Amino acid sequence: MRFLPTPLDGLLVIETEPVSDERGHFARVWDAETFASVGLSGVIDQCCVSRNTIEGTLRGMHWQVAPHEETKFVRCTRGRVFDVAVDVREGSASRLSWWGTELDPITGRGLYIPPGFAHGFLTLENDSEVEYLMTSTYSPAHSRGLRYDDPSVGIVWPGPIRCVSESDLSFAPAVP
Repeated sequence: MRFLPTPLDGLLVIETEPVSDERGHFARVWDAETFASVGLSGVIDQCCVSRNTIEGTLRGMHWQVAPHEETKFVRCTRGRVFDVAVDVREGSASRLSWWGTELDPITGRGLYIPPGFAHGFLTLENDSEVEYLMTSTYSPAHSRGLRYDDPSVGIVWPGPIRCVSESDLSFAPAVP
C-alpha cells in the first residue's frame, strides 16, 4: 500500500499494490498493522456500501462529531465517482478547504478521511458503488452535514448534479 498526501493535512490517497497473474489481480485494501505503522487508525467498526443508479447522484457532505467522530476509508467498487473531503476542524489552518479526486475500481485508489472532515461524492456513471470502512458506527445524534453547494466552501463538481436527497438539501451553510 502506498499512502499519498493531499493538500489537506491528514487526508490521504491510498493506492493498492496489486499482484497480477493470468487470473487477474489480488490487492490488500485494508491492513490494520500497516495503517498503524504509519500512524493511522486501523480499527474498523462498520462497513457500508452505497449503490447509486443514476449518474449525477450527489451524496454529502457528511461527518460525525465526538464521541462518535469517525475515520472513513472510501473506495469506488463499480462505476466512477468524484470523491470530496472538506476540512471542518475548528481552528484548522485549512478550515472549509476542500479536495477531491476521481475514484474507480480500475485504479483501486481509495481516500482515507480522518475525523473532522465532511465527505461526499458525485457519481460520474450510472450504477456506481462506493464502499465505506469506518472507525465508528453511525450515530444520528452525532451526525452533521454541510451543503454540497455552500459558497463559503466552493466545491467545483465535475458534472451536472441530477439527484440529491432531501436531507442533504436541508443542510445549512457553513459558518467560517
